[in-house]
Amino acid sequence: MAYDYSVIGKRIRKAREDKGLTQEALAERLDVSNAYISKIERGRTPINLDRLSELCVVLEETPEYLLSGANSSAQDFLRNEIMEMLEGCPPEKIRLISKVIRPIIEYKD
Repeated sequence: MAYDYSVIGKRIRKAREDKGLTQEALAERLDVSNAYISKIERGRTPINLDRLSELCVVLEETPEYLLSGANSSAQDFLRNEIMEMLEGCPPEKIRLISKVIRPIIEYKD
């Protein structure tokens, strides 16, 4: 299975930001350079399993989430997948998507 390191890097950046850490603070905790963290977050450098394990501890995330976006429940996974798809969409596309999903959400079984 091939991994998209740019997507993994985005998840790492988001987890870092959610924890309120700067790249510098994360680098200090992992005893690596800021440049290394930057390269990982931009997908320029693959991450080895030992470093991934260390990142998971510091960021309090699972390897499954960082590698594939999967959280502990399928519902969280789907929510995260939808959020990632919306990331970077222009406002007009988001309005269209909203118009499409609103009737689905409001539908009473």
